Amino acid sequence: VEAHNAFNGGDFNRAEELYTQFIQLCSTSGDCDRNEVATAYNNRGQVKYFRVDFYEAMDDYSAAIKVNDQFEVPYYNRGLIRYRLGFFQDAESDFKKALEINGNFEDAKQSLHQTIVDREEKLKRGY
Repeated sequence: VEAHNAFNGGDFNRAEELYTQFIQLCSTSGDCDRNEVATAYNNRGQVKYFRVDFYEAMDDYSAAIKVNDQFEVPYYNRGLIRYRLGFFQDAESDFKKALEINGNFEDAKQSLHQTIVDREEKLKRGY
């Protein structure tokens, strides 16, 4: 709860520290709700994303997915980074998976559409 409050309050350094402590505690005890662990990884990934540490953020999103592969948000978040880095096929795959889990995820629908448009444009230009 304290980590979420720090995150929502914009104290990202403190939030990252608290999420990391929670993740480590859960790793050693093995006695945590997988949804909470996946959310901690996802939110720590968001902190790294805001810092423009894209590859570290993607690692956290992937860890969230590994913990709970039915949590659509980290697929979407990882897809956004892959899109920004120009990895359109990977981004498309992530957005499709997010929509497979939650068909009403409007941001994922819009991002998928834009990714397909941009990927086709990139192919037309030959790069």
